[in-house]
Amino acid sequence: MKIVIFGLSITSAWGNGHATTFRSLTRALHARGHKIVFFERNLGWYASNRDLPDPPFCEVRLFQSWDTVLPQARREINGCDVAMVGSYFPDGIRAIDEVLNSPVPVKAFYDIDTPVTVAQLRNSGTTEYLRGSQIPGFNLYLSFTGGPMLRELEGRFGAQRALPLYCSVDEQEYRTWPVHKRYQSDMSYMGTYAPDRQPKIEELFCEPARRLPQQRFLLAGPQYPPQLRWPANVRRIRHLNPRWHARFYSSSRLTLNVTRRAMVQAGYSPSVRLFEAAACGATLVSDNWPGLDSFFVPGKEILVPSGSDDVIAYLAAAEESELRRIGLRGQQRVLAEHTAQRRAQQFEQYVSRFNARPLPASREPAVAV
Repeated sequence: MKIVIFGLSITSAWGNGHATTFRSLTRALHARGHKIVFFERNLGWYASNRDLPDPPFCEVRLFQSWDTVLPQARREINGCDVAMVGSYFPDGIRAIDEVLNSPVPVKAFYDIDTPVTVAQLRNSGTTEYLRGSQIPGFNLYLSFTGGPMLRELEGRFGAQRALPLYCSVDEQEYRTWPVHKRYQSDMSYMGTYAPDRQPKIEELFCEPARRLPQQRFLLAGPQYPPQLRWPANVRRIRHLNPRWHARFYSSSRLTLNVTRRAMVQAGYSPSVRLFEAAACGATLVSDNWPGLDSFFVPGKEILVPSGSDDVIAYLAAAEESELRRIGLRGQQRVLAEHTAQRRAQQFEQYVSRFNARPLPASREPAVAV
């Protein structure tokens, strides 16, 4: 298949989770014999922080303005099997119009921000990247969020077929590494600053750090306001290149996951960091939200504290062997259900329902153990 994607970014993972998702999915699709063309607006923020400027698994078409790239986009759309627009694509509404008015066999929208999208659609019927009136035109509405929100997209907004395509992990990139001295810690957290996440970080990360001053805490992520005051035993990394993420997770006794408020309210919205950390064998500590137990078994594959006291107990009193067993069980779960190869297979299955042309035989690459 030839797949054309219009997405926020694939060349820069700075301050966004879209790039990691698109890289994982397109790398796996490419390995299975498909050709991918990715259109990305050349935004200044990402241009100055590009950690993968030329991905070997897809053709990237950077552009300055939609009007200048439109003839090229039309040629690619008219010659492809699947055209997919992602949430927060800067020219999303215009790109969607082009896709819906084209003869491409499968027209898809990939919502990496479903709770945000649906909230805006409820309020005003539109977002900056998608109009509610465009939704019925897609053959597939693929979503990072599962559960009841998919039925709302179909029943209220007219989606022909709303299906989960959760984030995934590249099992060849994210695996257990030896402890790295630079990232060694008792507890770590990786995430871009978000005001709605900060209270939970204070409760589940900063408060344990204050009460366990002899232990080491490590936080990686950009955009935290300079006025925030951190405990003395919290070390900060402003931005960590994705190539070091697996070593970061492999070097922590525990690693924290905190979910955005909109995702908590929607439920069934796992973050890519959750799967990546688990794939490295990290012992996960996570806030709770509806549907979490459909991805990990609490207490067996993941730790779900009710507050800072529980986190302190994990760090100060839990047996190390049990913490490691929880991390290994979580790793096994992710490698069985949430790898990039699994997502690529799901994508093929979804697309095959609408594409009359048979898919080429997939190349099944060897998976690193």
